[in-house]
Amino acid sequence: MEAAIPTVLRHPEVVRQSRTDMTVSLYYLYQRATLVGDKWLCVVVKYLAADAFVITAYLTDKLKPGTQVWPNP
Repeated sequence: MEAAIPTVLRHPEVVRQSRTDMTVSLYYLYQRATLVGDKWLCVVVKYLAADAFVITAYLTDKLKPGTQVWPNP
C-alpha cells in the first residue's frame, strides 16, 4: 500500500487532528479490495514549524476519534 500514500495525502476523504498531539493529522482514504478486504488507509503526518513528515501508515476498519478538519464539519 506504500504506493497509495501520495494519493491519500493529495486526495483524502477525511482528515482528523489527533486527540493526543495537536501537531499530528490523520489522513484517510477508503481502499477497496486490499489483501485484507475493504479498509481505510490512514496516513499519519506530524507537522513542525518548518517541516512535516509521515510517521506511519496503516489499514483500519474505522476512523479514530478526533476533530475533523477536512471536509469542514
